[in-house]
Amino acid sequence: MSTTIDKFTKQLHNNLEIVEESVKSLRDNIQTVPKQPHVEIQSKLDQAKANLSAKKLEVEGYRAKLQIQFEEKESELNSNVEEWKSWQEINQLELHADKAEDYAVRATYLAFEIMEKAEKAILEAIAARLDAEIAGTP
Repeated sequence: MSTTIDKFTKQLHNNLEIVEESVKSLRDNIQTVPKQPHVEIQSKLDQAKANLSAKKLEVEGYRAKLQIQFEEKESELNSNVEEWKSWQEINQLELHADKAEDYAVRATYLAFEIMEKAEKAILEAIAARLDAEIAGTP
């Protein structure tokens, strides 16, 4: 494999490891958080909200760029790629590869962001349930 492909796949591998660790952490939290004191749950929820808020502009930029890339990708016909191959238009093929790699990296980053939103939603749900149970306790 070329060094460009090696570099790209290593970057994706690293991004996916981050997503995988996030999923594992979320799975563990789902089982342990309900057993924690309400104050600790609220603290984790506040931290999750702060993390998402800090990344909001960056994530919105990624999301907007990903949408543009998706639309470009949809409009780009496979016949163009085949034509570039047949005419050996290396610059066009390189540009196509760069765009595809950039799209994949952004998509994996957004997967991580979605996991963070899921964690926040779970913490909110647990906190809401505990509030309901506390309110219903005489």
